[in-house]
Amino acid sequence: MSAPRRNALTPEALAMMDTIARTGSFAAAARELGKVPSALTYSVRQLEDALDVLLFDRRSRQAKLTAAGHELLEQGRHLLGEIDQLANRVHRVATGWETQLTVAVDGVVSRVTLFELVEGFYAQRADGNAPTGTRLRLRTEILTGLWEALVSGQADLAIGVTHAGVGTDKDIETRPLGEIEFVFAVAPHHPLAALEEPIADDMLLRHRAVAVADSAQRLSPATYNLLHGQDVLTVASVQAKIEAQVRCLGCGFVPEPLARDHIRRGCLVVKPLQRGPHRVRFHYAWRATAQTKARRAPQGLALQWWLQQLDSPTTRLALLERHLGLPGDVD
Repeated sequence: MSAPRRNALTPEALAMMDTIARTGSFAAAARELGKVPSALTYSVRQLEDALDVLLFDRRSRQAKLTAAGHELLEQGRHLLGEIDQLANRVHRVATGWETQLTVAVDGVVSRVTLFELVEGFYAQRADGNAPTGTRLRLRTEILTGLWEALVSGQADLAIGVTHAGVGTDKDIETRPLGEIEFVFAVAPHHPLAALEEPIADDMLLRHRAVAVADSAQRLSPATYNLLHGQDVLTVASVQAKIEAQVRCLGCGFVPEPLARDHIRRGCLVVKPLQRGPHRVRFHYAWRATAQTKARRAPQGLALQWWLQQLDSPTTRLALLERHLGLPGDVD
């Protein structure tokens, strides 16, 4: 690659491309980046001139990428991730602490317990063992999206990985988190609530199901317990799924610990199915420490702290079972 092209591919230029694609327009990207749209347009044209390609389709009123633009965006995001990981590794080698630790959790994980762990992590400052310079990032992913965040380098630790991802990447280490029972539940005024016998699939097919969208962007998304041809309402979170079923907008399996209080108060009714009970096994996973021919890079102290907490059976159980106690939760 010639020097002008190489020099044009700066982290700032790649981040600019990512912002434009994510926000969907030059104007929105300019607002997020603190620039005027004309300056952003000029920067894009400079990048196009240096690469001798068109990155955006000028015939579209929105920021529509060309094939070359899509390729630059995809590879650019990968490069930005590699740069962040390199900076993190260098800082970790020098200080023992990561510059940033990203913890991704599935929607079934208890946010009560998660934030208690966050409090414990920051409380180390009081003990003189402060995670100096380590910025903590939390993100919620659903199903395959959680595994994707880990293997793509967007997350350092994933809590709530299902069996679908375990064992598919030799660079990822996993440990059991525990199991959750998923119960089939409907609102008390739903037609299925009046049935006394176990419900067969042909009966379920007549009623709308509520499903949580898999957050995976590149890996194949997963679907569970949906029947071919069944009407489906898709929502973004487990909490939204439970809310939709409480409002009689559909039926489906819900994690019993999250729905427990709604069931206790009669807002949801658990119904048996002919296909039997449904239990899901969860894991937590992290990327193994980098290894070169010369040496093995040390594991960061922040990740070590989180793994030590997860080594406790009590903590693992709480992450799957405790779902009340934060402001706004039901008493």
